[in-house]
Amino acid sequence: MLYEIKIKADDNSIFAAGKKGAVLRKKNAAPLIVILLLAVNCSRHAPPVEQSAQSEIVVAAAANLTDAFAELGKQFTTRTGIRVVYSFGATVDLAKQIENGAPFDVFAAADVEHIDELDDKKLLSPDTKALYARGRLVLWFPTNARVLHRIEDITGKDMARVAIAKPDVAPYGRATVEALRALNIWNEVEPKVVYGQNVAQAKQFAATGNADAAFVPLALVMKEPAARIIEVDERLHQPINQALGIVQASSKQMAARAFTDFVMGMEGQAIMQRYGYSKAQ
Repeated sequence: MLYEIKIKADDNSIFAAGKKGAVLRKKNAAPLIVILLLAVNCSRHAPPVEQSAQSEIVVAAAANLTDAFAELGKQFTTRTGIRVVYSFGATVDLAKQIENGAPFDVFAAADVEHIDELDDKKLLSPDTKALYARGRLVLWFPTNARVLHRIEDITGKDMARVAIAKPDVAPYGRATVEALRALNIWNEVEPKVVYGQNVAQAKQFAATGNADAAFVPLALVMKEPAARIIEVDERLHQPINQALGIVQASSKQMAARAFTDFVMGMEGQAIMQRYGYSKAQ
């Protein structure tokens, strides 16, 4: 209940009038006055609500960043005290969520096109768009699956199902189709394809035995045995440059800027390179 505090100078008493009209009378109010003064003084030094709200940001990130950004986020929090909450998914899906007002502070896509589109629609803060990485596509064979030596060998009878991310929503899925077309084997492989909503799901299909192999970002299988990975020649598909930006509607612009600066800085880039990314060109 809120009270109106009145100090009566003639008898050093305090009257507190509550909402119900009750009147409380107390003698020797000096200690209470001191407490009130201290409370007012402390409130002047309390951090503003806006500043404390900057202690957590929500980052919409393409699924290929799951492992790399997990480590990067921990380092960023250690350096700044700002906690990072991720929403991983397919680039197209995340872009649509931003268009529909999803409460994200930063968007790290798996391509450049969707960042450009959001920027053109004024949904990103001015001058925050940046290229932060170039991804690498690989063919990964899970444990207990037969390992092939060439990508072209997936056309054989021993390869019943191959998982890829949906090319219409995931840039790595699009790059996969481009590469298989360039090798002139897409028509043979397409009937075997199992589509994941994103690259993380495509990897899961292979890991759980629902596919014999999966085309995924190198970043998601960096800890797997190298003998179970075939890197796709980058000349077979368009470069997988990845861009990010700060969401215009975010109320945490300073914290979001701190995160994107960290990603683009030396420490952030070193982490990205450890997960198989190279600098975008």
